[in-house]
Amino acid sequence: MADASSAAREIIGGAITHDSAEKHVSGRALYVDDMPEPSGLLHLALGLSEKAHARIVQLDLGAVRAAPGVVIVLTSADVTGKNDVSPIAGDDPLFADGEALYHGQALFAVAAETREAARAAARLARVTYEERPSLLDISAARQANSTIEEAKIFTMGDAALALGNAKHRLQGRIVMGGQDHFYLEGQVAMATRGEDGDLTVYSSTQNPSEMQHVVARVLALPAHQVICEVRRMGGGFGGKETQSAQIAAAVALATARTGRPSKLRLDRDDDMILTGKRHDFEAEFDVGFDGDGRLAGVDLNLASRCGYSAD
Repeated sequence: MADASSAAREIIGGAITHDSAEKHVSGRALYVDDMPEPSGLLHLALGLSEKAHARIVQLDLGAVRAAPGVVIVLTSADVTGKNDVSPIAGDDPLFADGEALYHGQALFAVAAETREAARAAARLARVTYEERPSLLDISAARQANSTIEEAKIFTMGDAALALGNAKHRLQGRIVMGGQDHFYLEGQVAMATRGEDGDLTVYSSTQNPSEMQHVVARVLALPAHQVICEVRRMGGGFGGKETQSAQIAAAVALATARTGRPSKLRLDRDDDMILTGKRHDFEAEFDVGFDGDGRLAGVDLNLASRCGYSAD
């Protein structure tokens, strides 16, 4: 009988079939949007801010509530726990509360009998804004001394001394644009209610344990009353590490308030507007090197266009 080490050697370098490969190529692999929809399912749509920075003078949702098929409309006032879906810093509200902080921020959610009805109703909101100054690029943020957090400084040795003694020196600036994650499966989640107010959330997420804790925080529930399940994702690339929390929390809140299962699948346009990106960067560099191109010292100053929150 072969020992464990010889068995391991046979595996290393060998072809191992992905556990879902046949399902993927045959179309039988189930994603959240493929799951059988429970009876009585509500479909959500989000109403998004049209301003980058503004005080919300009035959020008139009368026409939204009166629209055909609408069951409930949710705002920050309906959050039973903490209006926060951030991973760490506590600066990402589920719904804007009195102030819009970026273009495309969620102001409210509407739950209706059909997805089409929810999306149509969401467009009926009448929002009165009082616009405030917006910082839209790195240069404007620098001039305003606007930062998300304190600068991180990493050092090794004495760069200034090495640069001063270097035979050659080169200085410049590199600008790198941002990227959208553009996962093939958009942000999506579905919530169902169990016994004693328990909730199960099916989420396209890279971090199911965080979804559990965020949903519990938003609903003021102990974590053991929330189950988050994910079988597979159609891509994430970091875009579903934390930002899936807003989608999961919205459907969980709708289910908790109505007792009915709820689902939210963002259209690609809303997805790209609402969710954050891989950030733009500007890099100012000062490099010292010798005649053979060997580096003597490097001084880099990196600035990132991070949006409005620490996420």
